[in-house]
Amino acid sequence: MFADTAASGASAVPAVDSLVPYGWDEDWAAAFAPYAAQGLLPGRVVRVDRGSCDLVVTTEGVIRADTTYVTPHDPLRVICTGDWAAVDPIGSDPRYVRAYLPRRTSFVRSTSSKRSEGQILAANVDYAVIAVSLAAELDLGRIERFLALGWESGAQPVVVLTKADLVPDATALSYLVEDVETTAPGVQVLPVSAADGDGVDILAATLSGGTSVLLGQSGAGKSTLANALAGADIMDVQAIRDVDGKGRHTTTTRNLLVLPGGGVLIDTPGLRGVGLYDAGTGVGQVFSEIEALAEGCRFQDCAHVAEPGCAVLAALEDGTLPERRLDSYRKLIRENQRIVAKTDARVRADMRREWKRRGAEGKAAMEAKRGRLR
Repeated sequence: MFADTAASGASAVPAVDSLVPYGWDEDWAAAFAPYAAQGLLPGRVVRVDRGSCDLVVTTEGVIRADTTYVTPHDPLRVICTGDWAAVDPIGSDPRYVRAYLPRRTSFVRSTSSKRSEGQILAANVDYAVIAVSLAAELDLGRIERFLALGWESGAQPVVVLTKADLVPDATALSYLVEDVETTAPGVQVLPVSAADGDGVDILAATLSGGTSVLLGQSGAGKSTLANALAGADIMDVQAIRDVDGKGRHTTTTRNLLVLPGGGVLIDTPGLRGVGLYDAGTGVGQVFSEIEALAEGCRFQDCAHVAEPGCAVLAALEDGTLPERRLDSYRKLIRENQRIVAKTDARVRADMRREWKRRGAEGKAAMEAKRGRLR
């Protein structure tokens, strides 16, 4: 299907038509050419369990592979579901993953709000599918967090409102969709019911031909949705607790599934925490209306707190900008700055200067106020 040949003088890449359903294309073939010259086989990681590569789909079928040679100390460079790997050919025992190709995109979150380490959840994804259950009250702030990480990954976010059958009133459902659309500018929002199939075909068509990662809290219905998209009961499903609408971690590994309508889906364990990790660009895209307003502020470094000529505060005052959105924007900006500052000395210095500037301005304002009262 592709002209899978290496650069001049190099060996030809093995026939890889069997990898096309998993996302193999001409660009991956070109990137893999140096490894083909070494006699290695291309493959895509389809399952990682507790940080260890378990299964890789290759031209020889699905194999188990040891990741000793690609397990660095940097948690962002460990092998991950969705990676394209170079593995030992048939006859090697054990089989090793010798390298993986440079990632096009990667979905990364912070492992903890108190630490500066990132955790990669999926690699080379085109769509970040954020599953949000309608069985519980919408948490718009959490959706914004997922969206920020989704945009930062380089993938296109898609919000799926699962269990839509639990909202039988069409008008009420439309209001919920509208609330999320306001929270997610530039993002497709789809109400879906895996139980009766409503919306599943639309979502499948949206994801067709690409690699998607399915994200969300436990109990969001990810495994049920994955089964509906795959057209088979591939993922185990457990009932959620009635008391809080949450579920146990049905999915404990990150699995890559081929979808019958085209494309592949990476299902992930439920996420308790959604910490930002160097996601400044993603936050800006989630709050694009605030970023656009900020361009009209009098001062370029406006913090949108009490500065004169602040276009953001003016929009807040006239009701154009909801207060919840601005509060959430400020919160995510601060959190992201703290994470970045832990690993970037320049950012720490900039933050200290900003704190001193604001402190001096506050002190000057208080002294001026006292002077007027005398």
